Amino acid sequence: MKLKYLTVAVALATSLQACSLIPDYQRPVAPIPDAWPQGQAYSPGAAAPGQAIPGWQAFYQDPVLRQLINLSLNNNRDLRVAALNVQAYRAQFRIQRADLFPSVGVDSTTSRQRLPADLRSSGKAGIDSQYGLDVGISSYELDVFGRIRSLERQALENYLATEEAQRSVQIGLISDVASAYLTWRTDQQLLKVTQDTLESYNNSLRLITASDQAGTSSALDVRQASTLVDSARAQMYLYTRQVAQDANALQLLLGAPLPQGLANAAPLGNDSLADIPSGLPSQLLQQRPDIRQAEHALLAVNANIGAARAAFFPSISLTASAGTASSQLSGLFNGGSGNWSFAPQINLPIFNGGRLRANLDYAKLQKDIGVANYEKAIQTGFREVSDGLAALGTYQGQLQSQRDLVQSDQEYFDMAKQRYDEGVDNYLTLLDAQRQLLAARQQLLTDHLQQLDSQVQLYKALGGGWQPPAVASKD
Repeated sequence: MKLKYLTVAVALATSLQACSLIPDYQRPVAPIPDAWPQGQAYSPGAAAPGQAIPGWQAFYQDPVLRQLINLSLNNNRDLRVAALNVQAYRAQFRIQRADLFPSVGVDSTTSRQRLPADLRSSGKAGIDSQYGLDVGISSYELDVFGRIRSLERQALENYLATEEAQRSVQIGLISDVASAYLTWRTDQQLLKVTQDTLESYNNSLRLITASDQAGTSSALDVRQASTLVDSARAQMYLYTRQVAQDANALQLLLGAPLPQGLANAAPLGNDSLADIPSGLPSQLLQQRPDIRQAEHALLAVNANIGAARAAFFPSISLTASAGTASSQLSGLFNGGSGNWSFAPQINLPIFNGGRLRANLDYAKLQKDIGVANYEKAIQTGFREVSDGLAALGTYQGQLQSQRDLVQSDQEYFDMAKQRYDEGVDNYLTLLDAQRQLLAARQQLLTDHLQQLDSQVQLYKALGGGWQPPAVASKD
């Protein structure tokens, strides 16, 4: 069987894949300053070329936290959905890319039909048979003006955008697990402080009650001591509930049960997180996956403009086949049984009620929206990093001031207790000192949590240790 004509048709189709009407892409200028904010809230530091933040394994130095992060990366359902979305968009890209090539298939046909005598050329009733075997292409559009290539580029950019979205989900998951773990551990410490304070208050209440019965204290002192006990007991139930809810939230992020023995982990310290290098360049924002995702989305709508432009030009479709046909199955491959067909089709849009122009306008508007989204992503990233730098430059001073306040309140409480025991002051002064000390200790733990969480959020805002991926291949 000769396939000369079919081969010529395929060669012609391949040679006509030519021009592209996709607009030249120019990355929008980042609408942010060239340097991070300066001022009283920010630590000074000069940007060093090539400076980068550490990977998450080096940044999160708490071994328990690293164990939880690894567990979440293997089991979290949101991350699993993000990975499946990447595979789905990759499949869509492969589907769209397949339109660039002819679909060649083999078609086998068989028909048998009985006709009456007056419908047959022989004048006798009988059965007519026909057998055929063809190889051909069907309705293949020649991409002369790049419409299909534009759609293929759009599908590619959408696929790459989902890859960046997956990285964003992973970075967000790591920071969420860290924040949830730090919150859980802090609430455990707050619960312990409250329980210890409640025990102290109960001891004081028992002593004051005994003194009241002996006539050395008043009923007012007993009532004041009771208020401290009731207040501390209410806070104990509050933190007990928060610790349980924190564990539930952390377990949801992990996608698996909490490992055994976490309740006995060491208290949080200042060495739980590594230091973030000072003076990082603002160009690090380009490594944020959400910004890269926004740019791929912009490139996708830019490619769609090329497809909308190409729709104004003629489209050429080819249908061709070559094969053999015979009235007998045994005669399919006999000499003279060959057949072929070649049916090109040209479609030239003349009037469509403005639909093509509206499609082009819509594609251009989508690009304008993509530019705005890209610029907003950069501005959002700049704001998040700036907030993190402001927190980094101020929390150390705030924590030290709070530690000094705890020390002062401790001294105030010791003095008030001594003066009360000596009968110099009434119980109201001691009551005030006890309340202030508990509040100061609780606030110190809360400020420490906020300081650690601000480091986590700054690390996330800078890209979370993400490393540039290998260049994606269209294949």
